[in-house]
Amino acid sequence: MEKIYCERINEVKKEKYFLEKRLNVKIEIDGRFAIVNGDSMNEYDFSRIIEAINVGFSSRTASLILDGDYIYEKINIKKFTTRKNLDLIRGRLIGAKGKTKRTMEEITGAVIKVKDNTVSVICRAEDVDYITNSIIRVIKGTKHSNVYRYLETVKSKRKYN
Repeated sequence: MEKIYCERINEVKKEKYFLEKRLNVKIEIDGRFAIVNGDSMNEYDFSRIIEAINVGFSSRTASLILDGDYIYEKINIKKFTTRKNLDLIRGRLIGAKGKTKRTMEEITGAVIKVKDNTVSVICRAEDVDYITNSIIRVIKGTKHSNVYRYLETVKSKRKYN
């Protein structure tokens, strides 16, 4: 039995039945805590899903990390920049009306969330390197068009291989 704090407990409540079936565990809700009973490996998987849900992913998207094909990656913005104004960096990552984030998601097929000082990504395991590399390039100040070109080039190379 493990007790896990969840900021977005309503998301867990809404998809409780789905998560119980997917993980083969029993979930009880106690305020902002989710109490999970089951195999220790399944409890660990549940804690990873809760971590992704807390960032802003839906339960269905977060449950993709249970498949061996998908991976959940967190990138700390402060690790790659010395700028004090992180709002500017977050603004570059999201773009005007979400255009940058949306374009990167469309090209790569990943799901990207920006929260506080972290960028979280759920993507196919074979794509994680070039997706994180492109996010780091945006954080460091590379022009958006160059990042898009890089992503398109990698995508076309992967298509032919």
